[in-house]
Amino acid sequence: MTELVVGIFVVVYLGMILGGLPFLQLDRTGIALLGAIALIGVNAVSLEEAAQSVHLPTLILLFAFMVVSAQMRLGGFYDWLTRWVAKLPLAPPLLMGALILSVAALSAVFSNDIVCLAVAPVLIDACRERRLAPAPFLLALACGANIGSAATLIGNPQNMLIGQTLHLSFVDYLLEAALPVGMGLMATWALVIALTRGHLVHAADIAGHAPSKDATTNEYIPLNSWQTIKGMAVTLVIVACFLFSDWPREVVALAGAGVLLTSRRLHSRQMLGLVDWELLVLFIGLFVVNHALQKTGLPARMVADLTNAGIPLQHPGPLFVATFVLSNIVSNVPAVMLLLPSVTHMLAGPTLALVSSLSGNLLVVGSVANIIVVDAAARAGITISWREHARIGIPVTIATLAIVAAYLAGRWTIAH
Repeated sequence: MTELVVGIFVVVYLGMILGGLPFLQLDRTGIALLGAIALIGVNAVSLEEAAQSVHLPTLILLFAFMVVSAQMRLGGFYDWLTRWVAKLPLAPPLLMGALILSVAALSAVFSNDIVCLAVAPVLIDACRERRLAPAPFLLALACGANIGSAATLIGNPQNMLIGQTLHLSFVDYLLEAALPVGMGLMATWALVIALTRGHLVHAADIAGHAPSKDATTNEYIPLNSWQTIKGMAVTLVIVACFLFSDWPREVVALAGAGVLLTSRRLHSRQMLGLVDWELLVLFIGLFVVNHALQKTGLPARMVADLTNAGIPLQHPGPLFVATFVLSNIVSNVPAVMLLLPSVTHMLAGPTLALVSSLSGNLLVVGSVANIIVVDAAARAGITISWREHARIGIPVTIATLAIVAAYLAGRWTIAH
């Protein structure tokens, strides 16, 4: 049975690397789901075990914040904020700094993928109206969103998983991440400006383009003050509970989502239509697949062998490298799921969260946020090749991870 479990695991994670499997119309979600079904079908895990392997608090937290973000999107907040930032009377370099700071702040609360999905089309139109080249600003959007999402335990799916699994304090992590994330954002702004200097202003490809429409409703989304205030108020209450109480985060967030779903204006069909159900199914499938592998005892033996070989994952250095490598091979969520059972030291949570989030900037396929931005550009007739992305993404990743490495080394030295 061990050989069969390992075989299914390898196929699933090969699919995570390739984004699909040859000759089959499957994406990563479909592969993870079929892997879980296969393991249940061959009785490697029972239905009861499969259900118990799913970390429900993480799924509930993720779902709840998808609903909260849907409220802000349908209320027109993302469209309004993007246009407001784009109209600031600033020179292009300062405008890019304002954009990076804004999307980083949004991503720290509302999740980077959803922020990029909502902001990218509006940003393209705003750049064209100001006769600015959209591509550099879109790349800054993706980088800023990925880095900003590392600032909190609700900024992206893998951080939610890390925080819920390791029972990390929301406040402690926020204080831990603030310095490296803040310095990373400044470094990103400086690098993007340096690497795109002379290419920010572009008079061509401006006229004749209608403003973008929301991909889901196919209608323009004007700012609805009441819906925006309602969503913001619920968000502030949720975050305040995270900061000043020890109530279960998933319960607080779910209650907030319930309040938002109770609406006279926004139909629940609209709200739930913006929930990324595929991501939730991906989580469920990977939970089951990883649980089956853990049952074989192979991961524990591999960690022990690495420790005996002088590469202990209980040390931030090897964990840093393992997280970076795996995040760029199988993507950050599967990488975190693989590594979480093997780490317990005091800096394990911050190391996993910071490195997996910032590693996403390296290549286009490194994070869903990158893919969303590139796809939005393509729909608007703007080509961002993997080389163009890498020209920005690689230096940004090296610089931000160097900042994180120096910070974690200092924290480890002080602690020991």
